[in-house]
Amino acid sequence: MAHIKTAIMKKIKIKRFDKDFPLPEYKTAGAVGFDLIARKNTKIKPGMVGYVPLNIALETPDDCVLFIAARGSTHKFGVLPVHGIGIGDPDFRGEGDEYKIPLLNFTKEPVTITKGARIAQGFFVKFIKASWQEITKMKSKTRGGFGSTGHR
Repeated sequence: MAHIKTAIMKKIKIKRFDKDFPLPEYKTAGAVGFDLIARKNTKIKPGMVGYVPLNIALETPDDCVLFIAARGSTHKFGVLPVHGIGIGDPDFRGEGDEYKIPLLNFTKEPVTITKGARIAQGFFVKFIKASWQEITKMKSKTRGGFGSTGHR
């Protein structure tokens, strides 16, 4: 059996908009992402985008970003996140700043994301901010341009 190293845990301040739902949780010991649920029923017409409220506002640490991504099963609902991965900045932390996920209905029928459905996952990542030093020439040799790996 593989050993999973325990991750560093940090207390994150959170507000739930509907306290009938539990706090987000990691479903397994090795899970990187915590599940996010739909706070209310959201009907999305075919080919359209619906905004599903995720029932949380967070105080993301100043040196982190919150990524919101699809769960592995999100596509089974007939939807996918419009932006691939959502980015929650550390200054998005106001009283009414509920996270939502914009979902595209890729089917030919209306889709309803039901209240309580595990529809997304969130995870925190530390980041650095850049200060730019512009140069006229790069030191390294060109590898072949964007998208060139594996092509000759």
